[in-house]
Amino acid sequence: MRRRDFLSAAVAAAGAASATFTVVGRAAHAAPAGVPGLTSLTVGAKPISADERLARIAKLQRLMVDQKIGALILESGSSLDYFTGIQWHRSERTTAAVIPARGEIVVVTPAFEVPSVRETLAVGGDVRPWNEHESPFALLVGALRDRGVTSGPIAFESTTRLFIVDGVRDASAGAYQVVSGDALVKAVRLIKSPAELALMQVANNVTLAALRHVHDNVRPGMRPDEIAAMTDAATAALGGVPGFALVLLNEASAYPHGSKQPQTLREGSVILMDVGCTVHGYQSDISRTWVMGKPTAKQRNVWDTVKRGQELALATAKLGTPVGAIDDAVRAYYEKEGWGPGYRLPGLSHRTGHGIGLDGHEPPYLVHGDTTPLAPGMCFSDEPGLYIPGEFGVRMEDCWYMTEAGPKLFTELARSIDDPI
Repeated sequence: MRRRDFLSAAVAAAGAASATFTVVGRAAHAAPAGVPGLTSLTVGAKPISADERLARIAKLQRLMVDQKIGALILESGSSLDYFTGIQWHRSERTTAAVIPARGEIVVVTPAFEVPSVRETLAVGGDVRPWNEHESPFALLVGALRDRGVTSGPIAFESTTRLFIVDGVRDASAGAYQVVSGDALVKAVRLIKSPAELALMQVANNVTLAALRHVHDNVRPGMRPDEIAAMTDAATAALGGVPGFALVLLNEASAYPHGSKQPQTLREGSVILMDVGCTVHGYQSDISRTWVMGKPTAKQRNVWDTVKRGQELALATAKLGTPVGAIDDAVRAYYEKEGWGPGYRLPGLSHRTGHGIGLDGHEPPYLVHGDTTPLAPGMCFSDEPGLYIPGEFGVRMEDCWYMTEAGPKLFTELARSIDDPI
């Protein structure tokens, strides 16, 4: 749910020691020093092939031809990775790709970054460098014209920063009609392929194993940052790239993303952990809640109610059902049990889940009003929670994907507050 990075020196050492992973399943490899008993689960995981990326581009181009859109421009980010393989950070220096409705892609990047960008470019195409005194926007416009796009609508991927959109508009003297590329990108990214599902399965295997390690090794007196560092070290030892480890103790668990008030683990503490990693870029996201020692009757009741909400979400997930109906069903059950109503506290103050893939949070969303019909290959988190301000909160989260036969979990739901992993 929360994308927070708690990397420590111990994690960095573990990551360096486990740098050559690839997985599917539970193959045994030597664990990095400092995490005895943990072995890589990522040996054999295959990255997305160039052929699959080219098929994605071809589908995108067919959509653009049908909709009479000349090209899609996308800057560094998950969509650039999704279509081209380029893994690059955003900065004030523009790196972007033009995917024309017809013809090869063109990548524009700073001249001194060309070798680095080419390292991950998986689909060929033309790489055009710009020097520090030159305009990347003129190069983007030149790429459009070279591909026969001299006027009419061009789309920008929805997270593209405004200065890039404005730069292209100005460099073209307003020759193009700027439109959103959101629907185009969603139409391709929404349905996950078998290769994507396999990577997400491995990532979830890693995260669940890391949580099991932490559950077995937390001790009274530990702070959230210490538990998070343990989680990240375990994740690296298991072959994943640590992404986030949100650790909420005691009253902090009543707030979905925590509190700045210092918390320490003690007998009777509620422990809410929300953890994820990546394997070849694809994400996991798992939450577990348990109690240090013996749970109270109230803690047990809240835990059981949240678990029932998770089960109800899956039971509601049927082909063609609007994804927002899943949130409606869970919220109606919680209201019947005396929580809420709606998003009010004590109760469920956030949506029941989110899409997941290359991004930890991506469309569609399990929230009231999202009318996207469920289709095979869509992936989601299932993460209802109940939160009591001033006391504690409970959240459980597992990811799943839709199939022709119904929802399929990447990880089994937690069994009980006494057996929470």
